[in-house]
Amino acid sequence: MQPESLALTLPIRRLVELLLRNGSIDSRFTGFDRANEGARLHRKLQRAAVKEFDDYSAEVFLTQQYGCCGIEYTLEGRADGIFTDKDGTVTVDEIKTTLLPPELITGEQSPEHWAQAKIYAAIYARQKELSHLRVRLTYYQVEEEQEYRFAKEYTAEELDRFVLDLLAQYAPWAKRAAQWQQGRKTSLQALTFPFAEYRTGQRAMIGAVYETCRDGGQLLCQAPTGIGKTMSVLFPALKALEDGGPVFYLTARGTTRAAAENALSLLRQHDRQLKLRSVTLTAKDKICLQEVRECTPEACPYANGYYDRIKNALWQALDFPALTADTLQALAREYHVCPFELGLDLSLWCDVVIGDYNYLFDPVVHLVRFFDARGDYLFLIDEAHNLPGRARDMHSASLCKSAFLDAKKRLGAGKSSLKNALNKVNSLFLDWRHRCEEEASDARFGGKTFFAKERAEALDRALTRLCEPLELWLDEHREPGETHDALLQLYFDVRAWLRVADTFDDHFVLQISAHGSEVRASMLCLDPSAFLAADFAKGRAAVLFSATLAPAGYYKDLCGLPDARAVALRSPFPTDRLGLWCARQVSTRYKDRSNSIAHVSDLIACLARGKVGNYLVFFPSYSYLQTVWQDFTERYADVPTLCQESSMDEAQRESFLARFEPDPQQTLVGFAVLGGVFSEGVDLAGNRLIGVAIVGPGLPQVGPRQEQLREHFEETRGSGFDYAYRYPGMNKVLQAAGRVIRTPQDKGVVLLIDDRFTAPDTRRLMPPHWDHLRAVTSTEQLKAELTDFWNR
Repeated sequence: MQPESLALTLPIRRLVELLLRNGSIDSRFTGFDRANEGARLHRKLQRAAVKEFDDYSAEVFLTQQYGCCGIEYTLEGRADGIFTDKDGTVTVDEIKTTLLPPELITGEQSPEHWAQAKIYAAIYARQKELSHLRVRLTYYQVEEEQEYRFAKEYTAEELDRFVLDLLAQYAPWAKRAAQWQQGRKTSLQALTFPFAEYRTGQRAMIGAVYETCRDGGQLLCQAPTGIGKTMSVLFPALKALEDGGPVFYLTARGTTRAAAENALSLLRQHDRQLKLRSVTLTAKDKICLQEVRECTPEACPYANGYYDRIKNALWQALDFPALTADTLQALAREYHVCPFELGLDLSLWCDVVIGDYNYLFDPVVHLVRFFDARGDYLFLIDEAHNLPGRARDMHSASLCKSAFLDAKKRLGAGKSSLKNALNKVNSLFLDWRHRCEEEASDARFGGKTFFAKERAEALDRALTRLCEPLELWLDEHREPGETHDALLQLYFDVRAWLRVADTFDDHFVLQISAHGSEVRASMLCLDPSAFLAADFAKGRAAVLFSATLAPAGYYKDLCGLPDARAVALRSPFPTDRLGLWCARQVSTRYKDRSNSIAHVSDLIACLARGKVGNYLVFFPSYSYLQTVWQDFTERYADVPTLCQESSMDEAQRESFLARFEPDPQQTLVGFAVLGGVFSEGVDLAGNRLIGVAIVGPGLPQVGPRQEQLREHFEETRGSGFDYAYRYPGMNKVLQAAGRVIRTPQDKGVVLLIDDRFTAPDTRRLMPPHWDHLRAVTSTEQLKAELTDFWNR
């Protein structure tokens, strides 16, 4: 039975864009990093307006209740500016940046812009009891750097009628949303845990997650494999959701998104009355329905007229509780809309959003529709040990001299302003090459690299001057082809560089490296904690979870969460199911590797002959792997092996893992790289994998960048070696070892090969369920211990 009155909080921008936006998706007129560039230009225009009008107020938050069609709306939004014009009329200013050619900027090309401004004006008129106002649209044409202003005057009554008319149009959507939210709240309150009993430690984890999501704040949770981490964070987060949300389940790789989808599917099967809608956001290239992705109305039928058809697609899609990539593609084909944009538009109507870290943490591709301001969001960060490294990459940028020279050559003969701009950039790289050869400020690494703690201001100015002729060329040469694609990629790379340059401070370092004729410039983000802190502040609560988050202080520091609560749970499995040894008679230090090859081969053979089954051996580098593999296959030719290649596509990776069959009749030893695609996120449960050997403590290779990290954290934390080498290395070791025991029925062995594993500074980083680690000093001793373990 439908309730008499429904309540709904509605962002003004969402209202007008759903009802009034029309036309096509056209990437030519959205540009790179549009959100950040638009925000920067907004601030620029607002500062100018403050000088022009003494009472100009920027970013004015407005909220107002309206009753319409049995619905109590709470409209919310932020007006770009409100001021008293020179004739005494109160004016509401709406600022929009655009790449549209000037002749297309008429003031009537986007009715949703007028509507947004008029709603702000209506609310302001109500609250200030004004009889009339002026509404002004200010368009800033980015390429021309010109302002275009359009103004209209309205009475308060006209504005009120306009708002109520829009709300009447929105009523079917509002009723559907409000009823869904009400049903969601009731069904989540009734939702029970989908299993008959909790695994050891699972109840404690669920309780900690629930308290954090309910009360706000942040939690770092180290939970060993097998505890059921995905359900242990999703279930309590949903119980704490109430009227807020959505829940964002963010992952470092696509394969782990399936775990979240499966957990939600299990909850729906457990409670058939559950009202819960989820969407999985998939990368544009992977979900695109076209052979070649080009987001223009001329090239893509799914982009052409997208906004004219999207309402019907959305209405139908809201019938689906689980909006996976396959479901989105099917709906996109049926309604002839872009599946990627459909997923983004649907995210506003969903209770759970599953996607990559990028959607929150990447300053270029984050979800502007959610994260332009703080919201009542819950962030669940899967495999959170990956986050600091990923964040460093998101806030770093690189450019190569060859890209600018190649662009110049592709333009052919003749002179042009674009060629001149490319020449100036190329000259700066040439100067750097000479400096690399002459100064050699970091001779430890061949004398071809130097670092600076200041941003490259001369290059930044040259790149800024390059953008205008490059944009003009791209606008005039829209046909796809090698030259167009190369210059477009160069444009994206230049804009990425300039974005990072705007944030460059003492958390960064500039690296210049020369190799032959090539010169590479990089701005490296050494410490991403300030950026991550700002991102986490956009939500109510965040739970970061992984099997490896030790030491907690390190991750709290680098993730920008100094006040986060940290919990570490013990393994739910009996320790006697895991055999754990360290071969401390071997050193795998770089200087000792040539002498270690035969010893490592013998240990692997001993491990593999302890019991017929599948094994994985992880090495700190591909070259070391190849050397030992060659020795092993020559001396132990009777043992079948499998070797990871230096670059494997998805099909090759799946083929590699498929060889690890259950109940094998003969032993298989796979050779892989520590920290690579097979050392984490791989689930070979049961007897598909019964043993792992890890060669060396996983310390990152010493090099210029790693040494910059060490020096930075030595200066700022007094823990340079730990932050740059020991902690990341041990994390990789623990992740690789975690491939063995996946379920309560599993039994397996882990062999650590290197004397450094027994050092106190390394032992203190090992989890509590590794207390039974035993040291061996020979293959004979290991053989005896393996026999005893497997015979138990």
